[in-house]
Amino acid sequence: MLLSDRTIIELIRKGELIIKPFDEKLVGPSSVDLRLGNDFIMFDRKRIEAIDPRKPIDYYLEYIHVNDGEFLVLHPGQFVIASTLEYIKLPSYISARIEGRSSLARLGLIIHSTGGFVDAGFEGTLTLKMSNINIVPIKLYPKMKIAQLAFILQDKPSLVPYNRRETSKYLAQKGPTPSRIYLDFDQ
Repeated sequence: MLLSDRTIIELIRKGELIIKPFDEKLVGPSSVDLRLGNDFIMFDRKRIEAIDPRKPIDYYLEYIHVNDGEFLVLHPGQFVIASTLEYIKLPSYISARIEGRSSLARLGLIIHSTGGFVDAGFEGTLTLKMSNINIVPIKLYPKMKIAQLAFILQDKPSLVPYNRRETSKYLAQKGPTPSRIYLDFDQ
């Protein structure tokens, strides 16, 4: 069951669902708008022959901070990792879906093509995997509304929520977080 605005606000007031910073004006009928953070990660094409999912990728990354009031230009075909301004914490009985905003998709900005599911028990900022599929550049501004988060009530609380799984790679992440898929190969 998808949670309504009333239930979302009630759970936040009770402290069962955490969104920080929280602005009640960002709550829609069945979701909460999330804003873009200030930090971005891009791949440095000069250093990449090919990405190997078995190995850490930090060497290939360029970290970029954009001050409030400034912008990052995302060129056609370019990919960037970013994160939400908001830090969220889900209880063990609520999962969520992050979706790009339709208004931005109409400009050619894809917020994520996969990875939009957020497990019950997750805590952290949400990583955004964004691509410009337009033929012209798009400006991205920190704190702009970038995505929506819809909450799903589970039939029962998770037996082992994300925050208690031994294999949780992104728990309590802050800021854009690159892939840690290489950890799958170590297990």
